[in-house]
Formats: sequence, C-alpha cells, structure tokens
Amino acid sequence: MRVTVKVLKIFGGVDFDKIVREVLNSLNVVNARADETADFDALEIFNEVIGDKIITRIKVVNGGAAKFFRKSSTARPDERLGAEINRLVKKNLYVLLVDNFGLDTVPYGILHGVRPTKIIQRWLELGFGVTSHGVIDRDKIFRRICADFLTDRDKAALLTEVALRQLPILNASDAKTVGVYVGIPFCKTRCLYCSFPSFVLPADEKVGAFMDVLTRDISAAADAIKRYGLKVQTIYVGGGTPTALPEKFFVEMLSKVFDAFHTDAVEEFTVECGRPDTIDAEKIAALKKFPVTRISVNPQTMQQRTLDFIGRAHTVDDVTRAFNDLRTAGDWLINTDLIAGLPGEKLADFQDSLRKVLALQPDDVTIHALAIKRGSTMQQLLADEIKTPEDFRLPSDDEVQRMSTFANKVLRGEGFMPYYLYRQSNMGGQIENVGWCKRGGESVYNVQIMGERQTILGVGSAASTKVPDQSEVHLHTAFNAKDLTTYMRDLDRYIAKREAALAAVYTAVDTTANGGKIYGLRDERRDG
Repeated sequence: MRVTVKVLKIFGGVDFDKIVREVLNSLNVVNARADETADFDALEIFNEVIGDKIITRIKVVNGGAAKFFRKSSTARPDERLGAEINRLVKKNLYVLLVDNFGLDTVPYGILHGVRPTKIIQRWLELGFGVTSHGVIDRDKIFRRICADFLTDRDKAALLTEVALRQLPILNASDAKTVGVYVGIPFCKTRCLYCSFPSFVLPADEKVGAFMDVLTRDISAAADAIKRYGLKVQTIYVGGGTPTALPEKFFVEMLSKVFDAFHTDAVEEFTVECGRPDTIDAEKIAALKKFPVTRISVNPQTMQQRTLDFIGRAHTVDDVTRAFNDLRTAGDWLINTDLIAGLPGEKLADFQDSLRKVLALQPDDVTIHALAIKRGSTMQQLLADEIKTPEDFRLPSDDEVQRMSTFANKVLRGEGFMPYYLYRQSNMGGQIENVGWCKRGGESVYNVQIMGERQTILGVGSAASTKVPDQSEVHLHTAFNAKDLTTYMRDLDRYIAKREAALAAVYTAVDTTANGGKIYGLRDERRDG
C-alpha cells in the first residue's frame, strides 16, 4: 500500500528528519506529485524527548479536519541514550503508521543499518544473551530483535544465526591481524545496475599508468604493515573485474600483491574474476602461480535475455565453461553471485538460474537483492517509463521476497549455511544480501569486512581503509578517491590519510620501514 501526502512536516530537530524519513520510505509514505490526488492534505510528525521518554505525535489534516495520534516509549537503561532516541523515534512512528493507516509491515521493521548482525555481536560482548555458564541463549537474542526492531520472526532468526556463526572467525583475530583489499577499477563493460566506481577498460597506456601508481600504493601499504608489525590474514583483489586486465598487467598486479603481502600467515587469497568471459587459460595459470585460494565467478543471472539487457556481454555457456576450466585447473574455492529482482525476471527465471548455478557446484553462493543506486544507468532508464521496455519492468517486492524464500529453502536443502549478511538502500523486496556456503567454505574476508572488528588496509582506486580502535569503540577510516584520475593524481594524499588512520591506533615497531619516511599531507596552498 502507498500513502501520499501533499505536505509533509517533521519537527524535533535536524537529526529527527533523517531517521523519520527512513521509516516513511520503508513504509512507502511519499509526497504526492503535482498532478496526483493525495490521501492527505498534510502529515505533521512531532518528536519530543523528556528524560528517558521519547514521545512521537502525528497530526493528519484532510479537508480541513485534523486527527491526532500519539505514542510514548521508554529508553532501555543499558543502552546509550542517543541510540535509544534514534531507535524509539523510528519504533513509535512505525507502530503509529502501521496501526492507524493500514500500512503493511516490512520484513526488517525499523532495522535500517547496513550491518545488522553487529548489533547482536555487541550485545553478546556486553553480556546480553549469555548465561552465567557462558552459554549463548539464542531465543533471548531472537526475542529482543523482534521486540526492539519489529522484524519478522524469520528475519530475526536469520540475523541471530548469521551473527553467531561469525563469532569463531571474529574471535580468532587479534589487534595485529589485518586484511588487505586491492581495488582494480576496470571492467569490460558497465552493467546497467552498476554504481561501483568502475571504468570500461581503457587502452594499455592508461592501464600502464594506473599500474605505476598502484605499485607505489602497494609499496607504501607493505611498508606500513612492516612498520607496525602487522600480520596479513586475508588478501582480497576486487573491483571492477581484476581479470579484465590484459594478461601482462594481470600477472604484474598479482606478482606485486603477492610479493608485498603474502606470507605463510595468509589464510585466504581471493581474486574476483566476476565476468566469466575474462577467464582464460593464461589468467588461470597466473591464479595458480601466486597462489590464489578463492575465486569469484558472478553471472548474476543465468537468463540470456537478462544478461543481454543489463549489459553483461557474456553468455550462459561462458559461465559453465569458466567453472569447468577452474575446477579442472585447481583446488580452490569458487564463489558465485545471483541477483534477485532483475528487470523482467519472474520467480521461475530466478529458480532456473539458481538450479543452473548449483549444478556447477559452487562452494559459496551470495544471493543479492537488486538495489537501484543513484548514478546507475538502470536508475535513469527505469525513471523514463517511455524508454523502458514493457517486459523489463522490475518485479514487485512480493515477487522478490518469493525469490529469496525459494533460495533460502533450496540452499539449506543443498547443505549451504548463511554466514554473512548486509543490507543496502532501495533493495528490491526490502530484504537482504546473504552469503551461503558449504561447511568450511566461509570467506574470512567477507566476515571480517562486515564485522568491522579487524583492520582492513585499502589499496587501489576506491579502496577503503578501516582501523577499529577497541579502546575508544571508534573506527578510523581513510578512503581512496573513486574517480580514477583523482586517485592517480593525488596518491600521496591517500597514502597519508591511510597512515594517519593506522597511526591513531598502532605504535611503530620497525622505524626503518620505508627508510624511516613518514608520509604527510602535501601543502594545502600548493595543492590549490
């Protein structure tokens, strides 16, 4: 159901505006278009905090008559008041709208964050849900998720299962154990739904210039690892599509990454080979040489008409060939992705794609829900109903939820377990992205990047560095530019930002690394 209003007003401060709109968007309460008759002339939302009480009031005006609704909630004493105000403003408003305006509930209720499993893991660290004998009470955690965030029971159960499954991996890491992410920003083509900072593969001259800059970035990160006495647990080469690189550059890149970061302590070395048409005998030989342990082959769908429409520029047969070639060549784990909710697809299409992918016997399957992102070609195309082909409309939220339910049932039946989960804005079906794996097939990097409890050093275009400070419960971050030209031009600046994030938490143990050089920001006046 959709509710339209002519005038929307939110009172209670700037912070309330954002959290109120999250609830309105999830429940599909929107401002009417100029040519549209609205359900209400005005909807006014008031929020007030009195001590530990959070009071939400709604005033609805229609045809000169006004109606008023009110709900009050009390903050939990064991939670930070600011976080509780945020949660209870959402909860109050959600309950008022669902109970009084005939709106349907949504699967995740008021839980809007990207990494919801972190909430459960934080509770456990604080002792909630742990008995005096150190046993985790799953049911107690499940009930609190449902009560605090109004999630569906199946979503609360899924979150609890994933959060607990991650604990052995998260707890095995210490402050000096890190992961390394290397960003390669090139693809053969750009998918319609893509909003990632990737670029269609340029001429060799431009790729060579990027490699020169990347080499400097890798070297600086390796120096930092040595200087702070860090131990690399995982290496993840992503993008973009790293295997889109011409062979000479692909081999050069893997060689430099291996030499800089790989030691006997590395447990996992992953390379995204997303596009199956970029995988050939020479690339596979390089993957074996260095030696990669996990590979991603991501068809997204096994429906050829959809592949053609979204601009994948490969065939279903290419996916099968890539899997078979990789299985023949090496004993590595193979990840794969499918997207639920692609334009023009029905439940039967998704079912067929999942069956075809499972026949290839992947070790890890991530089921994504299509998220329409700003800046993607798909957003622009779907906004223009005249140009969008009738048979490529987006499936309904109900249809996407049926796809997700089918995947969950089939994957469990095939022995897969959910082990990482995250959410995005504007997801079809308002569901989640879930990684499923066979026992022992978990991606350590995926768990660590979602948990945000281990330092991840970002190298390359659009890479992020995140350094958790456990003493202050704070995350120090540094982000390389998404724009390729800016990254290449201003590399020293991004190295300095990464160094500052590391220096905020770690103390140097080897001051001879990089000849004792400490990177600093360039003179702002000289940079203009």
